[in-house]
Amino acid sequence: MFGRISAIALNTYRESLRARILIGLAGVAFAVAFYSIIVGAYTLRNAARVVSDLGVASISLFSIAVAVIIGATSLYRELEQKTIFPILARPVRRGEYLVGKYLGTLLTLAVFILADAGLVLLISSVLAGRSLALVVGAGAASLAVLGLAAWRSPLLRTYGFIAWSAVFLALGVLFSDGASTERRVVLAGGALAFLEVGIVAAIATLFSSFSTPFLSSLLTLGVFLIGRNADSLARLPVKYFGPQISAGARVVSKVVPNLQIYVPPRPLLAGEIADANLLVYLGWAAITCAGWALALLAVATFVFKRRDFL
Repeated sequence: MFGRISAIALNTYRESLRARILIGLAGVAFAVAFYSIIVGAYTLRNAARVVSDLGVASISLFSIAVAVIIGATSLYRELEQKTIFPILARPVRRGEYLVGKYLGTLLTLAVFILADAGLVLLISSVLAGRSLALVVGAGAASLAVLGLAAWRSPLLRTYGFIAWSAVFLALGVLFSDGASTERRVVLAGGALAFLEVGIVAAIATLFSSFSTPFLSSLLTLGVFLIGRNADSLARLPVKYFGPQISAGARVVSKVVPNLQIYVPPRPLLAGEIADANLLVYLGWAAITCAGWALALLAVATFVFKRRDFL
């Protein structure tokens, strides 16, 4: 079972990596990271903080966009091209196929987040006093090794990015030792962004199991916006909205994932709150993500098993 799921996941990752929209979003995300340098230049001794804050925000925003696009279109593309039929004709259960597509989406998002976080950390290291030539040289060397490996092995042209993104992040962590607070913010923010897109990708997988890409994207964005405002919906004042609307908003806030826990205030990420443990917070966030993902995938599998492709 695990072999079949992993094969589908790797195939989904390969297809997603070739999508032009993903390349475009990655380019924009990296451009935002460089643009943060310009924004930080207009602040007084806060350039590193601006880079880390804007970098974490861009990681969260663009990873959500990638999750929605890939999650909503990947399954439909298989149906449109009819490549799903020879796969399901083999001893592959529909639930295994759906879980494989979800894990492939998560793998794509992990590569995206690792690379973007690594770039933000490298920029932060330069602002903290690390040699620009050393940082640029190390980054260029990692790209050169990736290019050489891809030239020697066609398989690494696709899957080499997985190892490269991890190495790129490791370089960022190594060189940013002079900006320990910003490194903590970026790493924690990137981890929370990955956990959040884990839920968003599961939502998109659920909707794509029975709907079109446009409607799946629209519904996923709707649930995402509600989840990001779940705490506010739970506290709508009765005085201004009336008892019916306030009660309805509280019900909605309880039946959708509360995604506000994945965008906590900076003091928590930076360790500036004395009575808050960041590792414990990340642990509870991970447990919440796993619970919602498992529940959503279970419902998606139930729906997908009863779908008629004809």
